[in-house]
This record gives sequence, structure tokens and C-alpha cells, in this order.
Amino acid sequence: MITRQLGQVDYLPTFDAMQAFTAERTEATEDELWLCEHPPVFTQGLAGKADHLLMPGNIPVVQTNRGGQVTYHGPGQVMAYPLIDLQRAGYFVKEYVYRLEEAVIRTLAHFGVTGHRVAGAPGIYVRLADPFDHSALRDPQPAHDPFRGLGKISALGIKVSRHKTYHGLALNVAMDLEPFGRINPCGYAGLKTVDLSTIGVPTDWQTAAGVLGQNLRALLAP
Repeated sequence: MITRQLGQVDYLPTFDAMQAFTAERTEATEDELWLCEHPPVFTQGLAGKADHLLMPGNIPVVQTNRGGQVTYHGPGQVMAYPLIDLQRAGYFVKEYVYRLEEAVIRTLAHFGVTGHRVAGAPGIYVRLADPFDHSALRDPQPAHDPFRGLGKISALGIKVSRHKTYHGLALNVAMDLEPFGRINPCGYAGLKTVDLSTIGVPTDWQTAAGVLGQNLRALLAP
């Protein structure tokens, strides 16, 4: 898998480039992993509801063709866009999503943090009271509040076209979290969003991107 570190790039041209790459690729095209960060932007998924966008203010809103609801991207957040031929890789979409989440869990573990899945809510969450607590969540989480005591540290939104993937995931490293308060993150009112910095992990974007990239390359291999 070819890895490209793109630096800070605008969201819309990157979205267009992913679509073009996917449309033009052939059976011989190598898979790629793009790592980047974006200037502040809200992105809305295909099923996104307008009422989850509370007060965007001066931050632009871009409609996309990925799954999921509204989320925020900004500096200090690692965006990982795997461009994978799933048919050639030999696994299906459900397994792909599991591997993406597992890459985030292993990346957090590298920094001593325990990441958790929540059933029916793609992405990775951490305990707010003690992100370094390695015990499992009580299963299941309370049905009336599945996010009780949790903060979201990684969002997931993908698109698969003719077995080819684009879009991907976001890992919050050290960013301004205020804009998440202007939306219902991923469609969940009151869901708290955190980053590595606010839970006590002093690392930088480049280091986190390197660890995440390494885990994605290992887990997304055929």
C-alpha cells in the first residue's frame, strides 16, 4: 500500500481527488493510504439531518457521499483515507469497518489509552474518568444512554463504490474542540468529543499519524 502524507489540505479538493482516483483506478492500481489534516470544515453524510447542524457560524459545511451524519474536521486531527480494492483484499465491508476501528484501538494502545466500541455507533470512544483504564466496558451500555461516561475520539465515515473504498476515519490528536459543540456529533445530541491532548497524552500530529498509518497498513493488508 502506497502511503501519501499530504499535510494540511482543503477538504473539497481532497474529496474530489478521492472520487477521481476511485473512478479511474483499474485492477492493477495499487491501494493507497492518504494521511492529512484539513482547515476547519463541517461535513455532512448522505443520511445527514439538517437539525444536527446547530450553529455552524463561519465554518463551511460540505455535503459528501460518505455514510454517517455531520462531523467536524480541523487542524490537529489526523484524517486517514484508505483507497482499497476490497475484492482484491478478500474481505467485505463489515470486516473493513472492524479493521479500521481496530487500527484506531491499537493506535490508542500505543499511547496507553484504551479505546472502546459502542454497538450501533461506529467510531472509537474512551472513558472520560480514566482513559487509561484497561478494563472492558460493562456490556451492554445502558440503552437509554449508551455513551454514558464516554467521549468520542475517532469518527468513521466510508464510501464503497464497485468494491473500492474512499473517505475513512478521523483521529483527534490536539485540536480546538469548540466546533464540535456547534453540532450533534455524528447525530448524537450531547455526545462529548475529546482528543489525545485533553485526555493527557502529549503527542503531536506527525507522531500520531505515523502510528495510525502503520496500524492501518498492517490491518488492511489482504
